[in-house]
This record gives sequence, C-alpha cells and structure tokens, in this order.
Amino acid sequence: MNEEVEFVLDTAKEAMNGAIAHLEKELKSIRAGKATPAMLSTVMVDYYGSQTPLAQVANVNTPDARTLSIQPWEKNMLQEIEKAIQIANLGFNPMNNGDVIMINVPPLTEERRKNLAKQAKAEAEEAKVGVRNDRKEANNELKKLDISEDMLKIAESEVQKLTDTFTKLIDDKLAVKEKEILTI
Repeated sequence: MNEEVEFVLDTAKEAMNGAIAHLEKELKSIRAGKATPAMLSTVMVDYYGSQTPLAQVANVNTPDARTLSIQPWEKNMLQEIEKAIQIANLGFNPMNNGDVIMINVPPLTEERRKNLAKQAKAEAEEAKVGVRNDRKEANNELKKLDISEDMLKIAESEVQKLTDTFTKLIDDKLAVKEKEILTI
C-alpha cells in the first residue's frame, strides 16, 4: 500500500484508540460494587480561591472494599474537602475525625446496579459512535486520495477491519464492567 493510505489508516487507528481511552476513563468513574478512589475524581476543592481536583490536595485511599479514606496534605483543608464532597452530590456522607475524612460507601441496591449497567452501556455506545465516525472520516480521506479503485476498496476494507476490531474491544470492556457492576 502507498504511504498516503498508510497514513490515513494510522490516523484512523489512533483516533479509534482515543475512543477506547475515553471509554476506559468513563467506565472507571462508574461505581461498581466496591469503593475506589476514582469515585471522587469529579470532586473539586476550593484551594485558596481556585478550584482544584481532590487528588491534588489529598491522598485518597481505600482501606477496605467499603471505605474511602481522604488524608489532606494540609490539615486546614479538612472542612473544604468535606464541603466539596457534599457539593459534588455523589450521595456520600463524609465523616471528619480531625485528621482524616472517612466515607463509608453503602452497598448498591439491585435497581441501582441495573441503572449503573445502563450507564455503562450508554458510554460504550458513545464510544462505538466515535469509532464509526472515525471510520467515516478515514473513508472520506481515502476517497480524496489519488489512488486506483482497487486500492481504494482494499483500503476501505482495512478501515472496516479496524472498526470491527475496536467495536469488539468496546463490547469486551463493557462485558467486564457489567459483570463487575452486577456481581454482588
């Protein structure tokens, strides 16, 4: 295959990898059966007048499967962190003991598990749409190139193979996340 076609294929693959990376990030933020620091990734703390991610002002750990522990780097940030967690409206009730903020993560109800599985499915579908858009973009770029019709058909089939591969990868990641969410 010629260089221009290879470039279009590489660009498409890179864009599809971006969709996978975005999906992985979104799936991490969806709560499963156990506590993870990623559950607090959206919490922004007022750190001396500027909104700062929680991870940049404190250590977030999971001492066990149902507890999150937040150890601020500066003790005077305890109230700010506690307030930020409540403002984030994640459904958590932070407990401040003067040194550390503890959050007990309640077990998920069956209805909540099903809703989270639906949310994961929606994220996966969004990633598939992204991959299909990348396929469309690549095919349009291929049509602009000055190549033979046979070469165009071969290149388009390569783009379709890439699309199928990434779609299967999305389905696999969704299956793993759904199993994680629905397992009690």
